Amino acid sequence: MTITDIRVRKVANEGKLKAYVTVTFDDCFVVHNVKLIEGKTGIFIAMPSRKTKAGEFKDIAHPITPDFRTTLQDAILDAFAQAERHEPAVE
Repeated sequence: MTITDIRVRKVANEGKLKAYVTVTFDDCFVVHNVKLIEGKTGIFIAMPSRKTKAGEFKDIAHPITPDFRTTLQDAILDAFAQAERHEPAVE
């Protein structure tokens, strides 16, 4: 599986939330609303999720292996760094 497109929509004044990201795989499958969040040790990705009846959040889509999570996060962070250099945040 190849990441074929990453679109970053930076947000301003949203606290720890820095951006929403859309990732396309193999030019045929897309995942919307991956969040970039500023944590205590740096920026990390949070996969799209929904709230259960018990009040917990469960990922809707997520990497199965740690290696692919690292690959995905690295690609998204690279795209975010490029967006930081070129585009203002959306209010």
